[in-house]
Amino acid sequence: MTRVPTEYQTGCVEYVRLVPAPPLDRFIGDIYCLTGVPRHLRLNVPPMPSAHLMINLAEPVHLYDSDEAMPPAVLCDGWFTGVWSRRFVIEHHAPVRVVGVHFKPWGLAPFVDLPLTELLNRSVPVDAVWGRRVDRLRDRLAGASSTGDMLQIMESELRSRLLLAPRGFQLVGHVAGRMEASWGAVRVGALTEAAGVSGNQLAAQFKAHVGLTPKRVARIYRFARVILTADARRPVDWAQLAHAAGYFDQAHFSKEFRDFTGHTPTAYLALRRRFPAEAGFPPDNGPMPAE
Repeated sequence: MTRVPTEYQTGCVEYVRLVPAPPLDRFIGDIYCLTGVPRHLRLNVPPMPSAHLMINLAEPVHLYDSDEAMPPAVLCDGWFTGVWSRRFVIEHHAPVRVVGVHFKPWGLAPFVDLPLTELLNRSVPVDAVWGRRVDRLRDRLAGASSTGDMLQIMESELRSRLLLAPRGFQLVGHVAGRMEASWGAVRVGALTEAAGVSGNQLAAQFKAHVGLTPKRVARIYRFARVILTADARRPVDWAQLAHAAGYFDQAHFSKEFRDFTGHTPTAYLALRRRFPAEAGFPPDNGPMPAE
């Protein structure tokens, strides 16, 4: 069956995505191309359940960590970004032209030969992981005749980079897949017991192949469910959304929401109402304008 990329167009920006064929779809949510002039070039990005690969075909991108002790990063030709457990701000310069990959939280491990703790809350140049051969990939993407060709080039590169599953990866993929299916609402203790391992064993494998412990991954999934469900165009019952996502302590939810977004739920709604997310436009799912 021929797979057709899905195109999204809004204003002066185009987002085209492709779900890769097996076996890549076990590790990757989508491969995408973002081109044009987005409405907001500076975005506040909360923790989301994914890791990234981005090949930049435009001007350098700036990244600002919410941890003020960390210096700003200038991201040029391409970079890997592991799962983030805190928010960051990313700043593009118009026009934008990026080919990227959204990995599932556990999906980056079979493509990089290093512990994922080294990519936690960090962006690392692609050539530091894959070597200088990435220059050839960037040249091929830049010279592609269509967006569809760019996506196929990236898919082919990923297929060639797929390594043998590292030890312990199957366990992590199975448990994290359960988290994905439930948006983190399943108890980690129950998953540990069902897997037949100790909590320490599971935590060690998650840190190696995701960069975070299972409990922190579940927290990010729960938060993602809230942020992706809240519709600022209508009245929002935060208590109901939080409870449905597995939060049973309103004070804990409010603190985590502020930690992850930099806003209270009320301030977040006010921001989203001033700068509405484009309905059905994937880049607006999660990231929000940074003031």
